[in-house]
Amino acid sequence: MTKKSKKTASKNIIKRPPVVVIMGHIDHGKSTLLDYIRSSNVVDGEAGGITQHLSAYVVDHKTKEGVEGKVTFLDTPGHAAFQEMRLRGADVADVAILIVSAEDGVKPQTLEALASIKAANIPFIVAINKIDKSGADIPRTQSSLIENEIYIEGMGGDIPWVGISAKSGEGIDDLLDLVILAADLNELEGDTGAPATGTIIEGYMDEKRGTTATLIVQNGTLKSGSFVVSGTASAPVRIMEDFTGKTIKEASLSEPVGIVGFNEIPKVGATFVTVDSKKEAEKMVTENASSSQEEKFERTNLPIVPIMIKADVLGTIDAIKHELDKFESDRIAVRVIEASVGDVSGADVQNVSATENAIIVGFNVKVDRAATELAERLDVEIDTFNIIYELSEWLETALKNRTPKREEKIVTGRAKILVYFSNQKNTHVLGGRMEEGELKFGQEVRIIRRDIEIGTGKMTNLQQMKMDIKTIADGEFGMQIESKTTLAPGDYIEGFDLVVT
Repeated sequence: MTKKSKKTASKNIIKRPPVVVIMGHIDHGKSTLLDYIRSSNVVDGEAGGITQHLSAYVVDHKTKEGVEGKVTFLDTPGHAAFQEMRLRGADVADVAILIVSAEDGVKPQTLEALASIKAANIPFIVAINKIDKSGADIPRTQSSLIENEIYIEGMGGDIPWVGISAKSGEGIDDLLDLVILAADLNELEGDTGAPATGTIIEGYMDEKRGTTATLIVQNGTLKSGSFVVSGTASAPVRIMEDFTGKTIKEASLSEPVGIVGFNEIPKVGATFVTVDSKKEAEKMVTENASSSQEEKFERTNLPIVPIMIKADVLGTIDAIKHELDKFESDRIAVRVIEASVGDVSGADVQNVSATENAIIVGFNVKVDRAATELAERLDVEIDTFNIIYELSEWLETALKNRTPKREEKIVTGRAKILVYFSNQKNTHVLGGRMEEGELKFGQEVRIIRRDIEIGTGKMTNLQQMKMDIKTIADGEFGMQIESKTTLAPGDYIEGFDLVVT
C-alpha cells in the first residue's frame, strides 16, 4: 500500500516531511502517544499550549543513523480532517500509525481505522501500545492482528510494527524511525518553487479576528502577499501563523499554518490553491461557485424541502448534515441551500423567503430581532436548538410533516366467485367462497380474472346462513357488489382498505 508520488523536472524539488495520523480503537492510547511525542519532541521545545493555536504540529527527530528530519502530526485522534479525508477520498496523511493495545488486541474500531487507511492508500505502521502494563500480552496481540489479516513482520507479513509505551516513552523513538523510513520508501517530494497547494484541516470563526482556517501545505511554498482559494472561500495571505501561533512570512512543504481573513469558512477536507492576485482569486471563486451549484442541486422530480443551516462552528454543521443524510424518502428530497457560521440575520430570512417551504435551522446561535420580525411577515420558519439530539428529533418530525401523503391499497382478503345469480343496474348478486383473510361490508374490491385486474367495485351486502353480516372470514357466502364490470364464476375479488401514509 504505497502512495504514488508524481515527479516533475525542477531544481526546487526536495524531500518532503511526512504528514502522519494516528488511528485506532478508543482507549488504546492515541491521545497519550500524541501527548508524549508533542511534549518531548516539539520543534524549539514549544510544548505548552500549542494545540490552542492549530490542530497539527511539527516535531524534530534524529534517527539511530543520525539522520535529522521533521514529522507533521495531525493533532487529535479522529480529527475532522481525517474524517473528511475518508469520506471525500482525499489523503491528507502520508503515513498512518495504527495503534493497538497489548492488553486488548484488535477491536472493532481498529478494523474501522484499518479500512480508512486502506481507502486512503497510504502505508502504515502498527504500534502495539501499553507493553508496560501487567496485562500486556504481545504474542496474543500479534495473533489477534494476524487473525484479522493484519500481517506484520515476523509473522508472515511485511507490515512494520513496534512495541511501545505511550506513557513512559519506551519504543517511541523506534516508532518515529519507522515513520521516517516509510516516508523515505515512498519518496515523498515537493517543489518549493511552485505555488502552494494543500488541504484545509480546520475552519472556524474567531470572534476577534474573523474567519480562520488551518492548512497543510502539501506542495509549493505559501508566501505572504498571495491569495488562497478553496472552493468558494478565499483569503489574502496577510496574517499567517505557524503551529505555535508565531507570525511567519512563508510556509513550505508539510507545514501546518493558520490563515486569517477568509470571505467564508472553507470546507474541512477540501483542497486549496494559491494565486498571485485578488482578480485571479475572485475569478476562481466565481467558477467554483458555478460548478458547485450544478453538483449541489442534482435534478429530481421529487418535491424539495430546502434548509438553511446556521451554527456556531463548522463541526456542528457537519453534524446537522449527518443527521439530514439519515433521512431517506422516495417522496421528498432534502436540499441544504446554504450552511454557514453565525447568528440568524434578516438577510438570511430575506434570502430564503423566495424559496418555497424553506426552513432555517439554527444551532447554538441567536436570532436577530430583525430576522424574527421579517420571518413573521414573510412566513419563514426558524427553529433553533442547543442540544443535537433534540434537533435530530425535530428534523425527523418536520421532514415527515412535509412529506406528501400517499394512499396505499392494503388487501384484507380474497374470495372466489362460485355462482352468478343476477344483475340489475350494475348491482351484481353472487355466491362465493373465502380463500384468505376477510372481506367487509362497504369495502372497495378489485375484480381479478386470470391474475389480471379487470375492474373495481364496492361490497354493498354480505350474507351467510341467510343473515346479513359485517365481515366474512371463511366458508361460503352471498354478496352484492356494485360495479360497472361484468363478473363471472371463476373470477376472484380482493377487498382492500385505503391507507394514507
